Amino acid sequence: MADTASTGGVGLGGRVLVVDDDPPLRRMLARTLAAEGYDVTVAGDGGGALAEAERAAPDVIVLDVAMPALDGLAVCRRLRSKGLSTPILMLTARDAVPDRVAGLEAGADDYLVKPFAIQELIARLRALTRRGSDAHAGGLRSYGDLTLEVEARRAVRGGRPIELTGREADLLELLVRESGRVITRERALEEIWDDGAELNVVDRYVTRLRRKLGEPPLIRTVRGSGFTLRA
Repeated sequence: MADTASTGGVGLGGRVLVVDDDPPLRRMLARTLAAEGYDVTVAGDGGGALAEAERAAPDVIVLDVAMPALDGLAVCRRLRSKGLSTPILMLTARDAVPDRVAGLEAGADDYLVKPFAIQELIARLRALTRRGSDAHAGGLRSYGDLTLEVEARRAVRGGRPIELTGREADLLELLVRESGRVITRERALEEIWDDGAELNVVDRYVTRLRRKLGEPPLIRTVRGSGFTLRA
């Protein structure tokens, strides 16, 4: 089950996915974060969280630990196994050290115990999104076992260095930046190539990238639409 609450486009605070099975808390967080300038998407269970994380491509995720069926720890592990590097802030009613360790080992970036002050939640979200923005500003992006240095035109996958041309690096950066979303050939041309380039040049570069990145394949073709990065 998932529903959305949005500020109408990408908010000044970025995109945030709020996952909690408590409807009043979920609504309160959605309203508060929207007022802080975030574009908010919400989900009420683990299955909805996985679907919305792929669909909405959030900049940060607020994830409750205690949910029925698929809990927050399982969701976090699945997202990380798919290569999603989005910062995750875990919410939990448990304050014991083993509980905090379990959340961090599942792949969470931060941990907040209920009940919490909303000001602290907002401060932690800003810190997480700022940390991600600083890494991107330096030209460093990652997805699963792939790390890309855009300015150096170099990637590393599974410890193996990969040299890239300028346009290969630009195309891979676009795919990593929008991981989980479909990049159309038209958009790739608009952002990377000159006006005179033909659509099939994108397919040629995707083929080259696939060959360089090796197995298992990261770049998937979405028939009739374009390409997406998915582990």
